Amino acid sequence: MKMFQTFVLIILAVVVLLSCSPNDSELPKPPPNIVWIVSEDNSKHYMRLFDENGIETPHIEQLAGRGIRFDRAFSNGAVCSVARSAIISGCYGPRTLTNYHRNIAPAAMPVSLQMFPAYLRKAGYYTVNNAKEDYNFIKGEDVWDESSPKASWKNRQNDQPFFYVHNIGTTHESSLHFSAKEMQAHKTQTNPTDYPVQPNHPNDSVFRYTNAYYRDKIQQMDQQVGAVIAELEKDSLLDHTIIFYYGDHGGVLPGSKGYVYETGLHVPMVAYVPPAYKHLSVWEAGDATEAFVSFVDLAPTVLRLAGLPVPSQMDGQAFMGKGLTKEVLEKRQTTFGYADRFDEKYDRVRSVRVGRYKYIRSYEPYNYDGLLNNYRYKQLAYQDWRSKYLEHELNETQKAFFQSRPAEMLFDVAADPYETHNLASDTSHAAILSQLRQKLNGWVTDMPDLSFYPEYYLLDQAIDNPVAFGQAHLSDIAHYAEIADLALVPVTEGKAQLIAALTSPDPWTRYTALMTCSSLGSEALPLQDYIIPIMSSDSLLINQVKAAEFLGLTQSADPADILVRCLYKSKNPTEALLILNSIALLASTSYHYHFDIKVDELHLDVRQDKMVKWRLTGLGLRI
Repeated sequence: MKMFQTFVLIILAVVVLLSCSPNDSELPKPPPNIVWIVSEDNSKHYMRLFDENGIETPHIEQLAGRGIRFDRAFSNGAVCSVARSAIISGCYGPRTLTNYHRNIAPAAMPVSLQMFPAYLRKAGYYTVNNAKEDYNFIKGEDVWDESSPKASWKNRQNDQPFFYVHNIGTTHESSLHFSAKEMQAHKTQTNPTDYPVQPNHPNDSVFRYTNAYYRDKIQQMDQQVGAVIAELEKDSLLDHTIIFYYGDHGGVLPGSKGYVYETGLHVPMVAYVPPAYKHLSVWEAGDATEAFVSFVDLAPTVLRLAGLPVPSQMDGQAFMGKGLTKEVLEKRQTTFGYADRFDEKYDRVRSVRVGRYKYIRSYEPYNYDGLLNNYRYKQLAYQDWRSKYLEHELNETQKAFFQSRPAEMLFDVAADPYETHNLASDTSHAAILSQLRQKLNGWVTDMPDLSFYPEYYLLDQAIDNPVAFGQAHLSDIAHYAEIADLALVPVTEGKAQLIAALTSPDPWTRYTALMTCSSLGSEALPLQDYIIPIMSSDSLLINQVKAAEFLGLTQSADPADILVRCLYKSKNPTEALLILNSIALLASTSYHYHFDIKVDELHLDVRQDKMVKWRLTGLGLRI
């Protein structure tokens, strides 16, 4: 009996101990390691995991099978430095003056905000970048423990958590800079007839080959993704490491990288969360989600995964980490995009996608997509596309790339993934058009979007504190946005406002009004009596340029002499680059104006500028 009582007491003690001890899920866990594997220049459209017209990527597919597939992941900018600036800061580029590529001068980070790896490092993480940075911000010294082609998590202290970024350049745009001779000599592993050419491209041998070659590169990239995962496994790290794979913005087939179309912004993304950290994700292994995530969300997500607070200055919202609910995340259905200067080519386009609908607002629609840009036109497919246009061998869908755009476009991207059928004038979509227009306008004015001023002025006035400049000029920017939107109504409705704007004492009101008139085209010709005086006597050189540009676009006067005279007067290379954009546009085959530019008459600082040289070379001038 005594032995039995002793046994019962032991059993009771065990029960009490078990009931008092925390279970495994409640035991404190070390912070997870976090790894990003980033491939350059990949949109989701060319990978089978996301699109039926895509190539197999077995390693990424395997990662998705054990993780989460994000079917609605978006870059906010459509080119490297702009996209990566949003990632590293968690902020939209038009608010922080990081929306131009390549940056002429780096912008200061918002006051009291650091690049997010600095917060991880301060909390004890080993922060590693291998190896591309490419930020349009001034980089602090406390961001990375290592940032180089040899940087590795292996150099951390024992048991130190790490954040590691691995960049893969195999699919970068430069990989498609092959010649016609090289195309003939090299056979692709992918069959060129296996993947249909997208409808806005000419269906010819050059595009079929480029399609196949690019998919070859994607498969090579996939092997490199697999190698990073294998190295983590070799080091026994998979059980403690959250892994993301994503493309750093859209792909590089013509009309994608650098443009706010889906092929420029909609990226592949997969995340693997090991079982020990499944409480940090609302999704289960093997799930796919259509919750919208954007690049501004990546910084707050990593901080939340690491258990750190998210700075209030960030625009993004975490989509993983403690305290989130699936119900709330799945309701996220909005993403914003932007495209401005790409090297020497200026444009200004904004986009918003809500669910299946995409709204694109072009503030300078006369700057057509295919306007010459030296780096893009190193690609044989770009050259082929342009040649076909000049030879009148394209259908209406294919030649739109070389023609001015409507100021606003609306697409049902579920039914029209390559955005070839504009629904903006379809009365059955009037409600969704109005809804998305208002949503974009609210975003542009609330940020606010600094690009209502020209870049050269922002570099002089705002570069040291872009966010403060934007807040100080909030009402001015809202006013400029209102004037810009007069391009969306008939001139008869907005005539009085445009006249007031063209005669305003504020030079930037006049600047915006001139571009609005150019957007309206010949419809705004009744206003030329207010525009001609600006061309000859405005206090701002750029306003004289924009007035001459309007007269050239409407073919009511030859703008060549006034534009060349303004170019010679400019002492600022960035201002001169903007003037040269107007010259390149009006010298193109759409307008055929002749510009007699004597390089020796350019200001020394202007003619020595790298991007000015690119533009002058494109105009056929010897530097």
